[in-house]
Amino acid sequence: MEFVFRQGNLGDALKVAARIPEFGTPYPRAEYEKRLRLSPKQLILVAYYQHEPVGFKIGYQRYADGSFYSWMGGVLPAYRQKGVASQLAQLMETWTIQQGYTSIIFKTRNKFKTMLLFGLKHGFQVIAFEKKEPVEESRIILQKKITFF
Repeated sequence: MEFVFRQGNLGDALKVAARIPEFGTPYPRAEYEKRLRLSPKQLILVAYYQHEPVGFKIGYQRYADGSFYSWMGGVLPAYRQKGVASQLAQLMETWTIQQGYTSIIFKTRNKFKTMLLFGLKHGFQVIAFEKKEPVEESRIILQKKITFF
């Protein structure tokens, strides 16, 4: 399978988000627009297969500490285990370095073990835990320090 990765648009990212089973009821478009509008810098990456969006990664500057927040992302089940998520993550990392950020931060829920393992495999470290009830809804915050080439 040959994928095309590029900075995409919110519409294509939302097409994918609506079909990610783990998301249940995905955030509405207005939530995405609000977060992106309030940020001085944002990035929308989309993976395409045969011109159809199959994966996405959205991030924005959330904190004023030199970090970039990788907020949402996902790959359609039929396209998982093919390197799509890893490529999207690498592209985001390259972009953040070019923009002068010093780290990438993301949160995942305790119930998303695959996402936690993905982060650890790609050099992220757990930096905090936000306890919620039920415990599966607790948030795990991860960070990866990045350096300039």
